[in-house]
Amino acid sequence: MKKALAILPLATLVFVPTSSAIEVFKDDKNAFEVGGFVDARIIDTQGVTEVVNGSSRINFGFTREMSSDWRSYVKLEWGVNPFGNATISYSSESNFETQSGDFLNNRLGYVGLSHADYGSVSIGKQWGAWYDVVYNTNYGFVWDGNASGTYTYNKSDGAINGVGRGDKIIQYRNGWGDLSIALQMQLKSSMTDIEDDGSGNPNRLVSTEYDNTYGIGLTYQATDMLVITAGGNIGEPEGTTASGRVISETDYIYGFGLTWGSWDEHGFYAAMNLNQNEFHDTDNLGRFLQESVGLETLASYLLDNNFKLMASYNVLEAGDAYEAAHPGDVFKRQFAVAGLHYVWDNSLVLYLEGRVDFSDFSSDNPENEAKQSVSEDDGIAIGIRYVL
Repeated sequence: MKKALAILPLATLVFVPTSSAIEVFKDDKNAFEVGGFVDARIIDTQGVTEVVNGSSRINFGFTREMSSDWRSYVKLEWGVNPFGNATISYSSESNFETQSGDFLNNRLGYVGLSHADYGSVSIGKQWGAWYDVVYNTNYGFVWDGNASGTYTYNKSDGAINGVGRGDKIIQYRNGWGDLSIALQMQLKSSMTDIEDDGSGNPNRLVSTEYDNTYGIGLTYQATDMLVITAGGNIGEPEGTTASGRVISETDYIYGFGLTWGSWDEHGFYAAMNLNQNEFHDTDNLGRFLQESVGLETLASYLLDNNFKLMASYNVLEAGDAYEAAHPGDVFKRQFAVAGLHYVWDNSLVLYLEGRVDFSDFSSDNPENEAKQSVSEDDGIAIGIRYVL
């Protein structure tokens, strides 16, 4: 998936998977488009069956042709919750589902300039350069992205360290032939409170303080079918635990990805990404993972009759340093997903997805084990996604 971003339409200036938009207005100078989707699903997991919002969203894009072949652009996107509050934590969007009762919540907002030769520069809340490395497995509708290092701090949106929908990012993108690059700085000095999970654990993080972070993402179109990605992200967080202890470490992640085919086209699609990281994410009790390794895989086949078969496997495993810091505790998030989608005219998708959890959160403390496991469970969901 080549990304010569400086000369492509607005929808691809910052990479977003399975994005689509309708052009509402266009003249010789200005263009305006609307995109997003509404997703409603019935999900059975964690002992509850209910109707929930499937990360519905709406976005608006604006472009304006400037002098000397420059183009300016703006992208605004909000998460929409049209179905009422939900209490199940089940996906990479769980931060929105469980913590916000608002009808709208901010997902993206940035402004930029692009040129066919000089590339593009954008400022605001946008997908991080790291996401270029690992987007290729993030296509499941219900369960996805929980091992790639994108949705950090226990399935949040990756804003804190700039790897997901990062806050306060300056990003440069350009492409030369089959190679494209994304470089970014996250310029901020912020304190973030972490919601109390009720565990009473003295090692649980209650707040983090983050200054600047830096990231890079490289994409190489090796063949018509094969894409190779690589990159990393680094920052220096300072965390305060419930006991008042201050932790100051370097947060880094690096890795690569391989993609074969296109998710949206008929035929076979396969993707994987692998990462190594330290102090980049937290466990389900809000404690830092001193070091961990994450692997995500995804395979699908879109048949000629528009039925798509898909399967994925995710694992995020903390290393020996985590077990040394928390004696008797193991953290291994591990699950598989299988699904069947019916892609109706590319504007409506009916889907069935199921998850089987193989996680290991064994602990000498039964309370820790129970609280680690509560948000990682088997499940099944059926839904409908209407694409704008």
